[in-house]
Amino acid sequence: MIWHASRQSQVGLAPEPHSAIMHVMSPSISQIAPAAIGDDLDQVDTPALMIDLDAFERNISAMAETCRAAGVRLRAHSKTHKCPEIARRQVAAGAIGVCCQKVGEAEAMVAGDIEDVLITNQIWGANKLARVAELAKTARIGICVDDAQNVADLSAAAVAAGAKLDVYVEIDVGAGRCGIAPGDAAADLAQTVVDHDGLNFAGLQAYHGSAQHIRAINERGAAIGAACDHVKATLAALDRVGLSAKTVTGAGTGSFEFEAASGLYQEMQCGSYIFMDADYAQNQDRVGNPFADFRHSLHVLVTVMSATKPGFAVVDAGHKALGNDQGMPWVADIPGARYQGPSDDHGTLALQDAARDVHLGEKLRLIPGHCDPTVNLYDWFVVVQSGRVVDLWEITARGAIR
Repeated sequence: MIWHASRQSQVGLAPEPHSAIMHVMSPSISQIAPAAIGDDLDQVDTPALMIDLDAFERNISAMAETCRAAGVRLRAHSKTHKCPEIARRQVAAGAIGVCCQKVGEAEAMVAGDIEDVLITNQIWGANKLARVAELAKTARIGICVDDAQNVADLSAAAVAAGAKLDVYVEIDVGAGRCGIAPGDAAADLAQTVVDHDGLNFAGLQAYHGSAQHIRAINERGAAIGAACDHVKATLAALDRVGLSAKTVTGAGTGSFEFEAASGLYQEMQCGSYIFMDADYAQNQDRVGNPFADFRHSLHVLVTVMSATKPGFAVVDAGHKALGNDQGMPWVADIPGARYQGPSDDHGTLALQDAARDVHLGEKLRLIPGHCDPTVNLYDWFVVVQSGRVVDLWEITARGAIR
């Protein structure tokens, strides 16, 4: 079992120093796995986060082959799964490394033998920057910036650790979140990176997060087309000051085909494709149908715990078991059934239009509305093939929000 900076190697014992920075850590114990290898589904304790291995492996292969065919690299986003076992499988299939959002996630990936990690975020604070620099002594670490003071702070941390960091200037390509203005401002910041010790200007971060969930494919394509215009303007500005971006990185599961075809991007940062939640499935594909290039491989297994009202049943999974910020989960096993009205630990199934009724104690699969925050609620993936548990994968970066 691999432990990282947020966990101790043994309960009750002080952890070995992770780096030059000493962290104050309280004891923690992973929850007992909800199943054992060899169990049938009816033996799995619920709620449980479950991976359909066949669909999962198909998704990994499909994305890897699509990127190879397009001549771009895949840097899979590990914020989706927070699991080094999955990251290793993505790298084995052809990914050059992974992305993550938080330093704790990066630490978990490096501890899990991932050697190339890009933190697609701005990181502030001496403690966090020292952790980033320490990681860069054993793995290739990239990080994003959109501010000159942050560049100076990164440089100081890297020099103090005797490390080198790849730095990507993030430009706002339309999401209105992080990122400096494209064009001259971005080129000036890139020059600032070049002028500081311990840093390597590695390229541009150009991710349009909100475009991932635009349903109509033409509108989604137009949003990425506008993002590409910002990339072009920034590349031209870099050229004017004698710099070049070796890598333009970005894209996601909802838009990667547009970035891959643009001729501007070298790296795709797709993450959700391995699981495909209910939200992504509502995007239109190339011919206007619901997006179906990837299969639903992630489910929350639940148990029917109460059925006192005609046409309704209650399952043992509510807000604490499902990421509902992008909509309610879908009921995978009963056409016409709807999940609704969750509370902390309960969810109601509306069965008036369902193909069949349910019975007490029955186990059902839910397709999460949003996979990333759902994963962050669990300690284990229960890996299933042909109705039987074949493996258990620990989500070692679960809760790594710093």
